[in-house]
Amino acid sequence: MEPFRFTLSTVEKNALKHLVREAIAAKLNSQACWNPPLPPTERLKEPFGAFVCLSIAGGLRGCIGHIMADKPLWDTIGCMAVSAAFEDPRFPPLSKSEFEEVEVEISILGPVTPCPDPELVEVGRHGLIVVQGHRQGLLLPQVPVQWRWDKYTFLAQTCRKAGLEPEAWRSPKTHIYWFEAEVF
Repeated sequence: MEPFRFTLSTVEKNALKHLVREAIAAKLNSQACWNPPLPPTERLKEPFGAFVCLSIAGGLRGCIGHIMADKPLWDTIGCMAVSAAFEDPRFPPLSKSEFEEVEVEISILGPVTPCPDPELVEVGRHGLIVVQGHRQGLLLPQVPVQWRWDKYTFLAQTCRKAGLEPEAWRSPKTHIYWFEAEVF
């Protein structure tokens, strides 16, 4: 697998983080018809999958993404910001008092492809998607690094996220996909 070579300028990264904050602020202030600003560069109009993760004091506060690269990155980030803040079923909607404390992390996904061999998975480089029947679990590349997992724990935890047994990744019924991401 060739490394995912996607880079954004500091200006583009800052613009995306600003967009996240604007989208959340608009929702907090009940702006039913918020019109996001135009993206500052053509690169941000290209289609990419992406995740927006919010944290407070180092603890996860919401993380939602869109895997498919079927919409402009700018639009995806705006939508995922609102979803992460107000629609992540693991958390109550973000409050105005929490907003000032929120830290933003964005992951822009490279192509999602079948993993030819789980032994090739590299912690810190690959994100994983495990699918078996109607069950699916995804973990971003930074997750096993944060938790100090090895490759096998990463595979097992991705299975758990899908609601499967930890060793389900070994089953021929289970499909494993991998991707890389630009995280900032």
